Amino acid sequence: MSLYLRITIALLALLTPRPAWADWHEASSDHFVIYADDKERDIQRFAEELERYHSAMASLTGRATDKPSPSNRVVIYVVGSQRDIRELAGKKSRTIAGFYIPRAGGSRAFVQEIRHQKGYPHFSTIVLLHEYAHHFLISSSRVPMPRWLSEGAAEFFAASTFNDDGSLMIGRAAQHRAGELVNADPVHVRELLDPELYKQQKSSRYDAFYGKSWLLYHYLTFSKERDGQLAQYQLNMIGGMGSLAAGEAAFGNLDALERELKSYLRGQFMTFVINSDKLATGPVTLRRLPAGEAELMPLVIRSQRGVNAEEAAEILTEARAIAARHPQDPGVLAALAEAEFDAGNDAEAISAADRAIALDPANKNALIQKGYALFRQAGKSDDRPKAFAEAMKPFEALNALENDHPLPLIYYFRSYAERGAIPPPNARAALARAAELAPFDLGLQLTTAMMLITERKHSEARFFLAPIAASPHGGRAAEKARQLLDLLARTPDGEPLDIKQLEASAESSPSGDGGA
Repeated sequence: MSLYLRITIALLALLTPRPAWADWHEASSDHFVIYADDKERDIQRFAEELERYHSAMASLTGRATDKPSPSNRVVIYVVGSQRDIRELAGKKSRTIAGFYIPRAGGSRAFVQEIRHQKGYPHFSTIVLLHEYAHHFLISSSRVPMPRWLSEGAAEFFAASTFNDDGSLMIGRAAQHRAGELVNADPVHVRELLDPELYKQQKSSRYDAFYGKSWLLYHYLTFSKERDGQLAQYQLNMIGGMGSLAAGEAAFGNLDALERELKSYLRGQFMTFVINSDKLATGPVTLRRLPAGEAELMPLVIRSQRGVNAEEAAEILTEARAIAARHPQDPGVLAALAEAEFDAGNDAEAISAADRAIALDPANKNALIQKGYALFRQAGKSDDRPKAFAEAMKPFEALNALENDHPLPLIYYFRSYAERGAIPPPNARAALARAAELAPFDLGLQLTTAMMLITERKHSEARFFLAPIAASPHGGRAAEKARQLLDLLARTPDGEPLDIKQLEASAESSPSGDGGA
């Protein structure tokens, strides 16, 4: 072969685009699982920074959290450009840079490409840090957080800088909110504390709610003159006060507080700097995805986002083609089972899952997809008790692999409820345990509260309902929780709740859930 020909072949190899799945990796740490088509060192560093961020929040808030079971970690998909994010989210907004979906055993975050930059973080990183702050704060406390407090705290922690020496700076001025605070419609501190007043005053223009929430949280965190007032505000709410009354009791004259905030905005901002020796990262395990799994990742990401019937059919066609090329890859077969289930093909989903389990008995996704399909079949069975008992077998196997996986606990309860049987005490305890493991799943919290209401344990039900009612992204679940709390306020423990009132509450709930 001539030198000219060898050079030509080498150049063609460099110029030929690689498959999109060529460098997909999985990074696994104590609190996160990250999937990215990127370099190993960048993914490793990204995972370590997120673990430091978790450690810093735990240190600053004083909230110790148990390490989540493997399947209850936040799974992060790095999907590419902002255009890719917009298409995945199904929104036309030019400002969206990522989003988060909280689910028991399946919390998912979708972000742009990994960005490591000195100083203030890239906006896509800020979005991820903001959403994880929500996840952490909900997971570590049952204290109700009204919208301003929830968003203000998330903005406070998200404005963080990862320093080269391993330290972390938290509490920087929220530069990404600067224009909003100067140019957007102003929001008075009283409107932050009074959601009804905010709704009345809100115009169609973009306002400074997020920026002002950050400013108030930052000021109350660092102000020596107002030391302890934020904690008192939360104690007032725990004691049953509404947000406005709790604020007036803790902060005093709100017009004076508004003037102080305006002055504070023009000054210098303090920060917390936490040295590396105070931050724990734990081990990070890297795995390069085999060819089949890597090829499937774009489809997996779409599926994990959530699909309609048309999208499910499109994904299934591609998933079947990839599975045909990789018939011995259990990860591919488990993903195929998920695609079959999403498309409504229960028998095919069970078949694909069985093939995956035969190759890898510990494949958790295959067990989950088989359980889902069997449960859906059981709902149509003539012998429902037998069918639901059979449907529990994959979840029982999953429970043996991971004792604190929330899905086996949830489906154990459902195996009775969905066939019209009264769940026994151990099934009720299983549901309550799942709710403890996944406090960020509002639907699960609401289901647990409803179970407690049927047991006439109204005080315990209120414990689950209060954080949902205060959730800024609760949507239909938050509205339902507020209605139930109103009914429970008039119903002592031990007395049955008026079923007609409960049904009326359910019928009057608005449709549609809020995003996170």
